Amino acid sequence: MGRRGDGHRLIRWLWTSRRFDARLARLGLLPFAGVWRAGIGARNLAFDRGWMPVRDLPLPAVGVGNLTVGGSGKTPLSSWIAAHYLARGVVPGILLRGYGRDEVLVHRHRVPGARVVADPDRVAGAERALAQGAEVLVLDDAFQRRDVWRDFNIAVVSAETSRAVRWSLPAGPWREGLEALQRADALVVTRKRADAASAAELAHSLAPGVNGPVGIVHLDVSRYEGLVSGKHTPAAALLGKRVVAASAIADPDAFVAQTKATGAQVQVANWRDHHEFRDEDVAWLAKAARKADFVVITQKDAVKLRDRWPASVPEPLVAVLDLVWEAGEDAITAGLDAIVTPIERL
Repeated sequence: MGRRGDGHRLIRWLWTSRRFDARLARLGLLPFAGVWRAGIGARNLAFDRGWMPVRDLPLPAVGVGNLTVGGSGKTPLSSWIAAHYLARGVVPGILLRGYGRDEVLVHRHRVPGARVVADPDRVAGAERALAQGAEVLVLDDAFQRRDVWRDFNIAVVSAETSRAVRWSLPAGPWREGLEALQRADALVVTRKRADAASAAELAHSLAPGVNGPVGIVHLDVSRYEGLVSGKHTPAAALLGKRVVAASAIADPDAFVAQTKATGAQVQVANWRDHHEFRDEDVAWLAKAARKADFVVITQKDAVKLRDRWPASVPEPLVAVLDLVWEAGEDAITAGLDAIVTPIERL
């Protein structure tokens, strides 16, 4: 089995390596990073001064987004927030920007009672969610969306990001600098392969810049499920087995690390984020499933493969992520609950 292309390796090298060649490459990108930062700064100034309008949404809204590109855990957190509201009896509408169908399908799978709408125009999407019965909105990937009003704005920062240089795109992974945390009503530090101490240290260092509570969540694989059957397989079953960890996500390193933590002999197969699997990709995975003991995929990729998997081929295992609060849950849920109190059932 040949390894698929890993475009993430180049980005990982560029943004995390301290080698001379990586530093030189980043220096070459500094002018472009300066243009990016200047553009973001001009946009923020325009909103701060009221030169650009901020549109109201028809329902109370929570914004969730990250300061860096990809892989922070904003989508699992958005699903968790929607599930929290649903458990309270408040119907959530999840709004996405409309890029890639995978996140739409993931939200629908994780929170079946939510009204999930993909539309780059968040106001139009909000109106559609309202028409479908939504009572509160959760805006996935919207921290930078300053053109619509959010009642509770949550910034997400990954503990793994601390390994990367703190330079703006494209020289580094940062969409905005840490000063943007001043706009946040809450901060959530997520960790996947990072240890609890590193996440706590990062949360402590960022807390003074946030006008609200700071939480920490651990995103870890809780179990494996058959892609088609849904049958549970314990992580212990992967010990010593030949496993292909296949993904088309923004942060494949964490997924690979979580798979290796089972004690499996892991081969990596990566595609770019939001990749739409072609027939030849499915055929490659099917061949891998026949040769290896297991193929393991992410929930984000499972929603695109479930209806296309050949019945005669052993099904992949889907790594199911659990979101576990390690700090700040009560304070942040209090903020979430406060914006829907006027419509709470009596």
